[in-house]
Amino acid sequence: MDNTPRILVFAGSARKESLNRKLAAAAHQMIQDAGGVSTLLDAAEVSLPLYNQDLEENGLPEEALRLKKIFAEHDALLIASPEYNSSITPFLKNLIDWVSRPTEGEEMTAQFRGKVAGLVSASPSGLGGMRALVHVRDILGNIGVLVIPEQKAIPNAFDVFDEEGKIQDENVVKGVRTVVESLVASTQKLKG
Repeated sequence: MDNTPRILVFAGSARKESLNRKLAAAAHQMIQDAGGVSTLLDAAEVSLPLYNQDLEENGLPEEALRLKKIFAEHDALLIASPEYNSSITPFLKNLIDWVSRPTEGEEMTAQFRGKVAGLVSASPSGLGGMRALVHVRDILGNIGVLVIPEQKAIPNAFDVFDEEGKIQDENVVKGVRTVVESLVASTQKLKG
């Protein structure tokens, strides 16, 4: 049995120049280096309506079904979450809400339960997105995701990435790598 963890990586922002999209791309490569198999979900390609249960009258939107399938194919999540007004982004909450919705015969939150997650954040503020990570951790824990204790919040992040989106600060690289390696190891252990 192959216990190589399949990890879905995505940012909680679809903005083109998002620091967290750059961070997600960096983590994606680190997962490969740590022995995991990683899929980078491009947030800019996610097009979901604002969650409203009335929209489910004729079934879930096609985009929600597509995303549920992608989530189901992975053992773990690595989320790069921005912080908006001391919490998570509407984009990230909306994505979680739609993917958590059941199809006929499926239990609520089936695509999340039993998964492992690692959290990182990059922010131009001095706190590095730490407040958002608390909220993401709480939400994921309540829908059955085991969130590893290691996390990395990167403050003053405009100074961390070069023009190509590469992390320039070796201490930041080490911090993100610690999260990635713990996520890969924890997922391998749970897969048995």
